[in-house]
This record gives sequence, structure tokens and C-alpha cells, in this order.
Amino acid sequence: MNKDTTSDIESDFEEELYEHYRFEAGKGQAPLRVDKFLMNLIESTTRSKIQQAAATGSIYVNDVVVKSNYKVKPSDVVRVVLSHPPYERLLVGENIPLDIVFEDEHLLVVNKPAGMVVHPGHGNYSGTLVNALAYHFENLPMNSSERPGLVHRIDKDTSGLLVVAKTDLAMAYLTKQFAEKTSEREYVALVWGNVTEEEGTITGDIARHVKDRMQMAVFPDGEGKPAVTHYKVLERFGYVTLVSCQLETGRTHQIRVHMKHIGHTLFNDERYGGNNILKGTTFTKYKQFIDNCFKVLPRQALHAKTLGFEHPITKEFLRFETPIPKDMEECIEKWRVYSKSNQPETE
Repeated sequence: MNKDTTSDIESDFEEELYEHYRFEAGKGQAPLRVDKFLMNLIESTTRSKIQQAAATGSIYVNDVVVKSNYKVKPSDVVRVVLSHPPYERLLVGENIPLDIVFEDEHLLVVNKPAGMVVHPGHGNYSGTLVNALAYHFENLPMNSSERPGLVHRIDKDTSGLLVVAKTDLAMAYLTKQFAEKTSEREYVALVWGNVTEEEGTITGDIARHVKDRMQMAVFPDGEGKPAVTHYKVLERFGYVTLVSCQLETGRTHQIRVHMKHIGHTLFNDERYGGNNILKGTTFTKYKQFIDNCFKVLPRQALHAKTLGFEHPITKEFLRFETPIPKDMEECIEKWRVYSKSNQPETE
């Protein structure tokens, strides 16, 4: 076998390798074994599976194959590369109903229910918004992550509005608006504590939490991605506050992280500790009231209420609003009633 033939075979083999995961260690990353590093980031896996991947040469750091005991350092790029495509790329359309708020030949706006994952990913390969879009629409344009139609996304347990592109032109035009911060995104959130100021702005770079890689956190300037959230108090209930949050940027978990950063974790946000009683009394009756609220709203109290953007063809600025969903509204009403008959203790 000559050298050229060998090169061709190696090239063909490389083309059959698929990147399943890619993570970049933050600037504050403490030295950590790569198997533990990946274990903290990849859902629905085991450490033995990660170690097995390392044993077969499937884990790369800065494009070099490493063993499972390699210590990850700040800014390292860690990749898991396997010979079969990720399940999320094997997209299957599913006949899942969509709540379409607006649609024309260029785009559509959907109202996503809480509990629906936006796109297939680790441990969620069906039942997603993208599975539904693939069933109802043909030839949707791919975004930079090869996800059809998606211009932006919201978390699984956040409800509310998303715009979906139906053409390449719409995808490019809408994506540019989100990048240049000219789109309008307003969320309504119920947060723990009595927010002191009537309105304010939260700034702080966001990156992966150093210890809990399933969380994001605020870091000093330059150590994460810049993020800006404007908030305004809508209603006060003593131990919790209803606020409006306007996004200037769109980072992962941005509102959840920023509100926790200023001491006001989202109500019943399990990932960030909001499913614990963070404000209030020690009375059993109060604890029962909170438990009832959690049962009514078994997710973080966050709803993407308003979405505005310039239409890619007509150039008209479109603004859409969707009501707060029943589960969140019922929880808010419980707090309204409670706050009228129970004065909060002085903190």
C-alpha cells in the first residue's frame, strides 16, 4: 500500500468521526481530571463510560488525545469524538402540536409550553420543539449549530415566545438582530425576597460555575461572556416579588443567574436553590403554603412574555405578547391573597 493510498484511508476514517461534546474550561478552572470535568458537564452518563471513551482515544484536549487522568487547565478545549453521529443529529419529525402565535412564509412565532425542551440534546432526543418543527415544516434553514429554524432558545422549564426562521434570509436577518441587541425580549419572573429598587440594571459576565458545571455564574469582567439584564418591579408580595426582566444580551440562564447574583433567586428554580424557602417565617402554616405554591408551579417562575423584532422582508417592527400561563398565574394569585392577610416580618 503506497503512502497516498494510506492518506486517503486515514482521511476517510477522519470524516466518519463525529464531535459529540465540546467544552471550553473557564479562566478560573482549577486543575481537575478530565473524566471528572466531563462528568460534571454531561448529563445521563457515568464516569466509567467517560473513562472507556478515554481508553479508546476518543477524548481530545486542544486537539490532542488524552487519558482520563489528564488535568484540565484554564482555557482548555475538551472534545469527545466518536465514530457515530450524535443522536440529536438523527432528527425525527414528531407530530407534536404547536401553539403558533404568528406565521407567514418567512418565519413563525411559537408559544413554547413549560416542560418542552427546545432542541434535542444530552438525554433529550425526542419530544422537543425541533422535533415538532421538523414534522410540521420542510427544509427549515440550519443555524450555526445545525439546528433547523432556531434563532434563539429558552430553557426547558421556561414558558413563552420564540421566533423560528423558515428561510435562510430570515435566519441571517433575525440572528443578526439578536447579536446586535436590537430585538426586544421581556420576561416575567417571580423571585425570592423584596426587591429593594423599583428598577435597575444587572451587569456581570456569565460562564460555567467552577464547581457545579450544570450551573452558570457571574464572574469578573473578561472571565465570561458579557451579559446585561434590566429589571422592573411589577408587584410586591413581601417575601417574593414579581418582576419584569428585559434582556439586552441572551446568555445561558441569564435571568436566573443575574437575579440570584443580586440576592433574588427565582421562585422554585431547583438548579439554583429556589426550591428552598429562602425568605419568610418559620411557621408550619407558612411552609405548607410554600409547598402548595411549589405544587401549583413545579418549575422556575419564568415566562418569556414579549418578543419584538424587525421583519426580515417588510422591515416592520413586530411585537408579540403571550399571557402568563395558568400554573404561574395561579401561583402569583396565591401570593396576592397571602400577602394581603399576612404582613412579612421585618428583615
